[in-house]
Amino acid sequence: MLSIGLGLKVAEAGRRVLFTTADDLVTALSQAFHESRLKDKIKVYTRTSLLIIDEIGYLPLDKLQSNLLFQVISKRYERGSMILTSNKGFGEWGGIFAGDPVIASAILDRLLHHATTINIRGESYRLKHRREAGLATT
Repeated sequence: MLSIGLGLKVAEAGRRVLFTTADDLVTALSQAFHESRLKDKIKVYTRTSLLIIDEIGYLPLDKLQSNLLFQVISKRYERGSMILTSNKGFGEWGGIFAGDPVIASAILDRLLHHATTINIRGESYRLKHRREAGLATT
C-alpha cells in the first residue's frame, strides 16, 4: 500500500509511473527475449520516472529471468527511481535469483547505493482488514 501511495503522489505531480509485479515483469521480458524484442521491452521499464516492482521473492526466478531483471535495474541505475517490495530480507535474495548470490549481490549493489530502505514489520494489511470485517481469526 505504501508503494502504491507513493506512486500515486508521483503521478499526481505529472510524472510517469509504472507498477508491475516481479512475475509479470520477468514474464514480459522473457517473452520479448524469445521474440527478439528485448531492447524495446526494456525501454518500457526504463522510460518512466518511477518503476514500482512488487512482490520480489514471492516466486523464485530462473537464470534467464534473473538476468533480465538485472538488465532493467542496471539500465535504471542512477537514471530513474525505483520502489521494490519484498517479503524477503536482503540475505535471502541469493535464493530468489536462481540460487545465484553473484547476481543477487550485483542487483543489491545497484539498488542500495542511493536507496532508502523501509522495513515494515507486523500484521499484513489485508489480513488486518479481513479480521476487522470478521472474516478471519487471530
